[in-house]
Amino acid sequence: MSEVNRRELLGTAAVVGGWFALNQDLSLAAAQQTGSTPTAGGEGPYALPPLPYDYADLEPHLDAQTMKLHHDMHHAAYVKGANAALAELEKIRREGGDGVQRIRAVTDALTFNTAGHVLHAMLWETLKKDGGGDPRADGELGKLITRDFGSPEAFKAHLSAAAVQVQGSGWGLLCYEPLAKRLIVLQVEKQQNLSVWGVVPLMGIDVWEHAYYLKYQNKRADYVKAFWNVVNWDAIDHRLATALKLA
Repeated sequence: MSEVNRRELLGTAAVVGGWFALNQDLSLAAAQQTGSTPTAGGEGPYALPPLPYDYADLEPHLDAQTMKLHHDMHHAAYVKGANAALAELEKIRREGGDGVQRIRAVTDALTFNTAGHVLHAMLWETLKKDGGGDPRADGELGKLITRDFGSPEAFKAHLSAAAVQVQGSGWGLLCYEPLAKRLIVLQVEKQQNLSVWGVVPLMGIDVWEHAYYLKYQNKRADYVKAFWNVVNWDAIDHRLATALKLA
């Protein structure tokens, strides 16, 4: 196995591993709160969760047109792609023959699209209208951020720099690492590369251009700065509590 393929495999396992159920549970909870249900993204086990707010609710920081395209087109495409890859792998297993030679390419599509689905399902739930500020200092999240990063300000600076400095498309992620029982910041390329086995993503800043280009053009740093105004700390705290129970 080449070093590039090895890195992709390790990164993928972290993104689409045992914590996928966490995102599914939280998506269902959001759907129940809004009285809506996840919408299908094609035939298969994955479904597009609804936004827990209106497209325009995060303005002026994240504009309505971007939110609509980001959720309804880009996220939906990842759901459809993940389901299609699963179906194609099932077909290859059933029919065998020369189709087996395509497993590498189809598996790549599966990991890319499933990682995109998982991270976006997390993203919508960790944003809200009139968000921002800092996590509660007496909450578990606030305590761990202070312990592991020194202060909320130092954490925000770290995650912001990681997101701004992604080469090309990717994410800056805050994750819980269960072996060391600590928070870490990762700089993920695309949606599945350069991650770590077993981490639980708690929040992320999506720096694919489709997440900000309509409003911020090439000013990624301005977008990242504005992003902090819509962070839903209560939802992130809830994700951490769930991760601690699963660890």
